[in-house]
Amino acid sequence: MSELKATHEIHTRRFSRNLGVGLTLLAMVALIFGLTMVKITRGELNERFDHVARPAMELKVEEADQ
Repeated sequence: MSELKATHEIHTRRFSRNLGVGLTLLAMVALIFGLTMVKITRGELNERFDHVARPAMELKVEEADQ
């Protein structure tokens, strides 16, 4: 039968590097998810940078003249 070989040193280093990259990616995804959830559940008006006319933000003519 075929003999099982011990793990070569390059495979150990590659696994360590892949594990580091995977954990870094997971941390970034968790951070973005957390920030998104905080922004959504905060309850503030999210009327920022949406490139849509917002009557609530516009000054009325009387207010602008004063």
